[in-house]
Amino acid sequence: MEKRVVFFDLDGTLLNDGKSVLESTKKAIKALQDKGVYVVICTGRAPRMFDWLLKDLDIDSYVSMNGQHVVFEGKELYSNPMDEEMLHELACLAKSQGHGLGYSNHDGVSVSDEAHPLIMSSLEGLKIPYPQVEEEFYRHSPVHQVQLYCAPDEIEQYTSRFSDYTFISWAENALDLLPAGASKAIGVQKVLEHLQIPVDNSYAFGDGPNDFEMLEYVGTGIAMGNALQELKEKADYVTGSCSEDGILQGLVHVGLLALSEVELVDA
Repeated sequence: MEKRVVFFDLDGTLLNDGKSVLESTKKAIKALQDKGVYVVICTGRAPRMFDWLLKDLDIDSYVSMNGQHVVFEGKELYSNPMDEEMLHELACLAKSQGHGLGYSNHDGVSVSDEAHPLIMSSLEGLKIPYPQVEEEFYRHSPVHQVQLYCAPDEIEQYTSRFSDYTFISWAENALDLLPAGASKAIGVQKVLEHLQIPVDNSYAFGDGPNDFEMLEYVGTGIAMGNALQELKEKADYVTGSCSEDGILQGLVHVGLLALSEVELVDA
């Protein structure tokens, strides 16, 4: 069998509505691994925000922070930290407006303010504890991605001032900020190049606004049943939702697994 690789988004994809992994998904991942299919997590989260899942699913390859940092089988393939002076300018603006910032890198996450209400409410939705507070984290550590916490009607002042950066909404009052052109597709490309696998032999599952480039880039893009309608329209196939065995259904549909193979797995 030719080498194949599957990329999985986390929230709303591998993780169900309760931020846990379905048993059918666990068994499907194990069955893929047993067949020699490469499994890669592909997420907007920083690694420390999903390290528990890597252990739970026995996965050591991931594209994190929307393609800004890539690790394959425990070894770094790609790292693209952001400009320090730009981050300082952003921090000054956010502080003057009373907005919150989060700084993510390969080693952790820090935030600009203690008990900021928008940071708290956004992270509660992910079931993630409040990070350490370090206002000028960017002065001594690389930053691969920034989270901006502000109301939707206050975003324009940032998009106009930092027009050469990409803003991706992931909660009502939260956005990821990345260098222009950064996306999960960049990380996917790095993995395919490393493995020397043709694009046609790559698959990806996703549901949100940061999954468009990834699903368009891979050979077969699969949207979850709970995905944005616009993503479903771009996908090659729409599977069940993240809470209704959508991962297993999608893998069976594209021929990567048979139900009999999953039934044999002792998850």
